[in-house]
Parts: sequence; C-alpha cells; structure tokens
Amino acid sequence: MTDTPAHAVAAPNADGGRIAQRVPSGGAARAESGGARVAGGDASRNWAGNVRYRARRRHEPSTMDELRRLVAGSDRIRAVGSGHSFNRLGDTTGDLVSLAGLPPTVELDPERATVTVAAGLSYGEVATRLHSQGYALANLASLPHISVAGAVATATHGSGDANGNLATAVAALELVTADGELLTVDRSDDRFAGMVVNLGALGVVTRVTLDVVPAFDVRQYVRLGLPRDALGAAFASAYSVSAFTDWRSSRLEVWRKQQADQPPPPARWFGTTAARADRHPVPGMPAENCSPQLGVPGPWHERLPHFRLRFTPSSGDELQSEYHLPREVAAAALAALDPVADRIAAVVQVCELRTVAADELWLSPNYRRDTLAMHFTWIGDEAAVTPVVAEAEQRLAPFAPRPHWGKVFGSSPGAVAAAWPRQADFLALLTDLDPTGKFRTELLDRYFPRR
Repeated sequence: MTDTPAHAVAAPNADGGRIAQRVPSGGAARAESGGARVAGGDASRNWAGNVRYRARRRHEPSTMDELRRLVAGSDRIRAVGSGHSFNRLGDTTGDLVSLAGLPPTVELDPERATVTVAAGLSYGEVATRLHSQGYALANLASLPHISVAGAVATATHGSGDANGNLATAVAALELVTADGELLTVDRSDDRFAGMVVNLGALGVVTRVTLDVVPAFDVRQYVRLGLPRDALGAAFASAYSVSAFTDWRSSRLEVWRKQQADQPPPPARWFGTTAARADRHPVPGMPAENCSPQLGVPGPWHERLPHFRLRFTPSSGDELQSEYHLPREVAAAALAALDPVADRIAAVVQVCELRTVAADELWLSPNYRRDTLAMHFTWIGDEAAVTPVVAEAEQRLAPFAPRPHWGKVFGSSPGAVAAAWPRQADFLALLTDLDPTGKFRTELLDRYFPRR
C-alpha cells in the first residue's frame, strides 16, 4: 500500500560479486509474514510478482571500479534495488546491477546537517544508524524497506502538508554515467533539479547526500469515521496524516502522526472515534507488522512509516497506482470517483490519501504545486484491475493528475508531457548524459521519445 521503486534485491554471487549471474527463470520464491512476499524472494521478478525481468545477466559488483567497468562496457544496463515498482520502468533486456555488494556507508556531517549514504541501502537501515547518532530524516515513506536511490528516483513520499517528498531532502548525488565516469552534482549545479528525480535514466546512482534534522519522537493516533468535508482540516492538524478508504463508505480512517510534545486529539475530534487497538491499513489484516499506535510515543523512524522494519510489509500479492492532484481540488476529485465507487471497491484493498508539499524538482509529481496523493492498493488480478484504472484515470483527467512513475498507470504520452512542464528539459538532459540510450527502458521510450 505504499510507494516506491527500484527493482529486485540480488542474492550475493558466490565469489563476492565479480561474475555476472544469469537471471533465473523459475517461479517466485515466497516467505510469508502477515501474508506478504519478502522483497527479493525471487530475483527474476519485482516485489509484487507482476513483472518478470527480461535482463540477460545480473551483476553484484563489490567495488566501485567493478561497477564503473561494468557500466562502461554494457550496451543496456539498469540498477535494481528493493523491487517495489509495479511497472517496467526498471526493466531492461541488457544487464541488471545490484548495489548490495558495495560498502554500506553512512557518513554523518553534523556541521552541514547532512548524511551521505550508499544508494542501495534501505531507508530503514539508514534511519536506524542515523537515529543512534541523534539525528533524523524529516520524513519517511510508508515502508522503511525501500532503497534510497529507488525512492528518490521516483519521488516516493510520506505525508504532511509541509513535508516534501523524499527527493526534496537530497543535497547531492554521485552517479556512474554512461561512459563509466563518476559525476557528483549538488544544489549549486543548474542541472540538479532535473537529476534528482531521474527515473534511473541518467546513470547508476551510488551515493546520496540527504539533509538531516535532530532526532524527534512521534505519537500515532488512529481515528475512525472522519467525514470527507473535514479532510483538509485533518491533514493540517498534525505533522504527518494519512486517510484510508475502501470506497464502501464516504467516511475515512485517519492515521495521525504528531510530534510527541503536541496534545492528543480531543475525544470527538472532527466527529471521529478513537481506535481501541492497533490497526492495519488493509481491513482484516493483522496489525502486528504495523508501527505502534494508540498514542504510544516512539522515535521518528518507528512511527512515521506504517510498517515495522523487521516485518514484511503490506498485504501480499497486489498492484498499486497513485495519482498526485492539486490539493485544492481534493474534494472534487474524490467526488468524481463516487459514481464508480462500486467498481473500485470490487478490486481495491485500500485507498490511501496523503498530502505532499510543492517542490522544484522537474519530474516530481509535486513540481510547483501542493498535492493530494491518491494511492490505490489493488488486488493482484491485472485483468480485473486494468479497466478500473483506466476508468479512474478518465474521471480524474480534468484535474491534471500526475501518476507515480513506479506504479501502474495508462496515461498517454501527451497527457504526461502536459502534466510535467519540464518534460522537454529532462529529455534534453537525458539525451546529453546518455546519448546512446544505455539506461533507457521501454517505459522511458514511451514517455521520453528519442530525438
């Protein structure tokens, strides 16, 4: 039920990562925890199992020199991470490379208030090490299991009226470009705003520098029965707020993550009632793998995500879609879907609503507009889900939706070009840094056609 990208986690090669490994063609290997697939259980598929990778070879280099030689010598290559993408953005017919074999560096710079991390690390790994030194990231996504590079590349996000997506915390990037050279860019570079949310198209990102803040504590309260007309006020009421619906009722379930020193919501907060036990976002799922609720205080990295790091996330086989809409049209956009609520309810596990602050990153769905993000966790039946996705997109079209780059969507190239004002600028940057299309994929060719 949450976002994010990159693609599948590799098992280490027997020799420490120096020899290519062919992608297996066998069926998915599963391990269950609360009904969910363990990310990376089958290196031939993405996390959800709906995409089988078509790569000829898979690599896991153990040094930067190996990685640079690999990139320079490949004609088609993509980096892979946690596998939490639901389309073919990260697929290639050439080489897949995992960064799991590179040193898992986390280098804190208190003077600059930044941390530089290995791009293949998960946010959960980074957060745990960062918290132990008294620092935090300003926000996290619903899952702590996703890779830093993959989440940044697709502008994955948490929630909060004043919180940007995860890519807005990036202060610098290091990447291996198509010729095998190392390139470092930071906010002083004119190209920087186009290179952060990069869809993996500009090179293999190896290190990411992130802004940090002092560590803080959070309390999480779940409230039931929020009327839609109170949604905006609910979002504005706390640091990070999510609302959930299964489209069987107009009332919403709200997860309110507030800084621990703030007072709890009153007993009849916006006409809601308090949940009396921890809950899972998907109705009927056990809550043991979710972050603690009921107002119990805890560190930021154990409350801002919906799921605990030590548990497998979400609900199992599923597809995901997400659309970012101007925040001021939230009520109208929800109303536009009401006539097909029954069709949505038949194939959705849960729909999550979040808010994200505007930014200046070219391919961010939050580029220059405060956003309502409407996220759908569908059942895993592609044939049943696809026509409902098309219907939802048609009904949301008047509100200029921007789909999440790593999820299921069917928007036309023209609609995407219209939704992202800097699409042409990114295409020029892509052409400059990757003139032969080494990092291109089928999806990139569709939405960023070669000149």
